[in-house]
Amino acid sequence: MDALHPRRLRGRELLGRGRLMLLFTPSLVPGVESAPGWESAAEIGLALDALDACIGEVDALQLRVKHGEASHGRALHAWTLRVLDLCAARPGHDLPLLLNDRVDVAIAIAGELEQRAEASAELLLGVHLGQADLPPRMAREQLGPSALIGLSTHDFAQVVLAGEEPVDYLGFGPIYPTATKGYERGLGPERAWLAEEASALAVYPIGGIGPANASELSNPGRAAVSSAILGDPDPGQAARRIRAALGTG
Repeated sequence: MDALHPRRLRGRELLGRGRLMLLFTPSLVPGVESAPGWESAAEIGLALDALDACIGEVDALQLRVKHGEASHGRALHAWTLRVLDLCAARPGHDLPLLLNDRVDVAIAIAGELEQRAEASAELLLGVHLGQADLPPRMAREQLGPSALIGLSTHDFAQVVLAGEEPVDYLGFGPIYPTATKGYERGLGPERAWLAEEASALAVYPIGGIGPANASELSNPGRAAVSSAILGDPDPGQAARRIRAALGTG
């Protein structure tokens, strides 16, 4: 295999060492009720305050801006810039940022970052793709060699097949039932361990994970979480509790 681009290699290392990925979905923050792209200044402030409260407790951010099943490109672009500004105000935290679904938005953001300061241009940026999104090989061709790509998987066969794709980490689930995605049944924590064993990539279990059950995922010791953090009155404390339950302190 050819040597990875240094920025992509750095992102893989961070994702491999990481334990908690926040699926930052502004609409999950209490008080944010408007459709993506139509949030008031007060709603934007609430969502960014929630992110600011827990950003020091997470190892990666996946930004999800959806209304129903559709991902809104303009709203995702606007929220990405807000998140970048927030991260820029907290230097020293090397945080991969993955945009959900939209390769086109990731390309646009990368182009804008090239016009910013050198540190911003070095951001570990990429996309997270679902099984029905653009195939990873096509995404890699469009994004270039430095971008990070994550892929959702839902069974053992998809995990194995992902090993042949130009991706850098996997999401796996749903582990537990989750209202966020409408799953009434989960795969169970044992499947997460099997997925981790079957892949050379970092695997982030997802779906219905919170402080009460995260200890069941101490092996593999990773989780991707949204509502259990963002919907909590104290997002930072919720993130710390989940990290502790994962066995990471």
